[in-house]
Amino acid sequence: MTEQHTPDPQLAELDRLVGRWKVTGGAEGEVTYRWLEGGFFLLQDVELTQDGETQRGLEVIGRELPFGADAPSKDIKSRYYGHQGATFDYVYELEGGTLTIWGGEVGSPAYFRGTFDAAGDVLTGAWVYPGGGGYDSTMTRL
Repeated sequence: MTEQHTPDPQLAELDRLVGRWKVTGGAEGEVTYRWLEGGFFLLQDVELTQDGETQRGLEVIGRELPFGADAPSKDIKSRYYGHQGATFDYVYELEGGTLTIWGGEVGSPAYFRGTFDAAGDVLTGAWVYPGGGGYDSTMTRL
């Protein structure tokens, strides 16, 4: 890679997630968001209990820049790596105070959509799954 790339403003908007959060609803526990040095990737450390099972993992959020590519991906993508070997791919979209996390790709029938309160310290929404499943979820900044 010979060209120097810089983080973009759309990715930088996810800075409002940085910090420690208590999660309640269909999954309970804590998550922490932090920037990887350079500002190109946001990391999420996850420790949640869902359906009686503990879920621990790391999510890496940013734009993809594959080997040999001239420009980063159009979408802000992520991959979650779970302690039991599972991986999940997502696309992040933040418009104003509404965060949408698409399962796999934009337009997927599996997604989270939530809205930040005026102070930016509470994110309230729901995970939606195909066939009518899903659960409410609230994140509160600690």
